[in-house]
Amino acid sequence: MVGHDIKIGACLYAGDMDRMVKFYRDTLGFHTQWDGGDFAEFETGSGTLSLFMYSRKAFVQAIGENYVPPKGINQTFEIALWLPCFSDVDTEYNRLSKLDVRFPTGEPQTFPFGIRNFYVADPEGNLLEIGSMSET
Repeated sequence: MVGHDIKIGACLYAGDMDRMVKFYRDTLGFHTQWDGGDFAEFETGSGTLSLFMYSRKAFVQAIGENYVPPKGINQTFEIALWLPCFSDVDTEYNRLSKLDVRFPTGEPQTFPFGIRNFYVADPEGNLLEIGSMSET
C-alpha cells in the first residue's frame, strides 16, 4: 500500500444505533440515508465511507468475540471534524451549547501549535474533536 493513495474511513460501533444516528444526524448535522438497520453511512467532504456506524451487537456476532465498552469518556481514540477557520469553531461551539451536548474540556481553546478546538462526547462517550488549523 501507498499511504497517499489510501482513503481512510472511521467506523463507530454503536450499542444504540437509533440514539447514535440521531445525534450525528440531528445534532451534528451529518446527512444519512439510514433506514433503521445495523449500518449507517454519513455524508462528509471526505467522500464515501469516511464516517459510518455498525451495530455493536451485529459486529461482535460477526467476529465471535465479546465486547466490554469503556465506561465514561472513551479515551482510546477520537474523531476529528475539521472546520475551515477558527470563527467556525466558535460558531459551532455556540450552536451546540444550546443543545444537550457534553463538552469534556469546555470552551474552544487555541493552542501554540496552531489549532483551535473543543471536544464533544457523543451519547456513547466517543470523543469528537471539533477544530480548525486556520485562523482565517
